[in-house]
Amino acid sequence: MKKKKREVKKGIAFNVSMLYIMNIAKLVFPLIALPYLTRVLSVDCYGVVSYVKATMVYAQLVVDFGFMLSGVKAITELRGDKEKVGIAAGNIVAAKGMLSVVSLAIILAAAMFIDILRENLLYTVLAFVPIALSTFLMEFLFRGLELMHVVAIRYVTMKTISVGLTLVMVKGDGDILWIPVLDILSSFIAVILTLIEVRRLGIRLRFTEKWKGAMESLKVSAVYFVSEAATTVFGALNTMLVGIFMDRADVAYWAVCLQLVSAVRAMYTPINNGIYPQMIKKKDLSLIKKVVKLFLPIVIVGCIIVFFGAEYILVIAGSAKYAAAAPVMRCLVPVLFFSFPAMLLGWPTLGAIDRAKETTKTTIAAAGVQIVGLALIGITGNFTIMMVALVKSFTEMCLMIFRLIYCWKFRDEFVRSVEGD
Repeated sequence: MKKKKREVKKGIAFNVSMLYIMNIAKLVFPLIALPYLTRVLSVDCYGVVSYVKATMVYAQLVVDFGFMLSGVKAITELRGDKEKVGIAAGNIVAAKGMLSVVSLAIILAAAMFIDILRENLLYTVLAFVPIALSTFLMEFLFRGLELMHVVAIRYVTMKTISVGLTLVMVKGDGDILWIPVLDILSSFIAVILTLIEVRRLGIRLRFTEKWKGAMESLKVSAVYFVSEAATTVFGALNTMLVGIFMDRADVAYWAVCLQLVSAVRAMYTPINNGIYPQMIKKKDLSLIKKVVKLFLPIVIVGCIIVFFGAEYILVIAGSAKYAAAAPVMRCLVPVLFFSFPAMLLGWPTLGAIDRAKETTKTTIAAAGVQIVGLALIGITGNFTIMMVALVKSFTEMCLMIFRLIYCWKFRDEFVRSVEGD
């Protein structure tokens, strides 16, 4: 029995370490590509790359449709029966295939009204191909089977190929199409590796007759999709609107600033992931207070450095031509500050007391605040890149406040620890 428990703990530790490796890779690879592309591409061209990338975030959202949550749950519950796992996985793959067609149709329709997409239609369509190919990567399957190393190794392999070849092939604006082509190549290789692994596991994908299984999978996953949609709108809407109402230089400036903000926020994720299991077990707010006392001073110092050193940071990350975005970067500093407690009060705190519904509500409410804010600056004729940054900062503050209110409302559901424990 003790040996079995040790094996379980060892397996959990291995899976967690694999996910951490992938999270680090997701932070490192973009930071390798960013300074290179901002230097070899013109500001306008990088604006196109950034805007199409933001568009693909929505396409990926539709194709995924919450299956990363519902699919993992389904596979976990069926993992003892390979035949049923194959049916569940097959139905989800079929559903994602249907959603890929829908996503492409939406993108082509949007291109009729959005100049930056219409003028770069080939690039846009090529950028969508890896999204469609992700249908066959079946990350939900490997997560459900707790084979995290497959996901991590495949991701690192994909990005090493695409980013490595990008550094070799992309030398200027004329080489822009290489970016999505190399993503397609790396995705295709990842699909082959996935299918080999699925076959090795002895799983055969099967589809329920007349697409009934696929439609049922969509129905089950719809509730997860709504939650993820709110989060995505919260993150990517600004870039979409900047690309519609502003020139490509502004899109590039915004994208570089947002990339740096995302890199800093990614450093908060391991803290949240680390405290979450402990909070589930103990439900003790003193743990959250200790984390705040330990890390908030570091966050504050970092915010001060970014505020006063914005111009130098942008020059290092993007080159001298992005120094003009320093005022925008300063307007985004509150995002760095408020997002730390906002993230901490979310799943690690409210989620730990089974308040997932309330956590999702705060995200939806914050997304609503952001939409209203963007509408107001548009109606009043103040839709500038700096005003968009201020709206984003205000929205992040509101998210923190909404979650703080819920934490206070449900304070009795937390364990009251003795001071000094």
